[in-house]
Amino acid sequence: MARMVKKGDLAHKICGSCQRPFAWRKKWAAVWDEVKYCSARCRAARPSPAHEVQP
Repeated sequence: MARMVKKGDLAHKICGSCQRPFAWRKKWAAVWDEVKYCSARCRAARPSPAHEVQP
């Protein structure tokens, strides 16, 4: 039987739109490095490229 992983032990990121933390999801396993937003709603409300902070 597979060992369960607690949600607190999963990888976390900060949403680029709402600035809230969100956890890794199985459906994002292949593209986790590319995920920037916690939901479709935040992705639709993303800030324009002119307002994004460049490092």
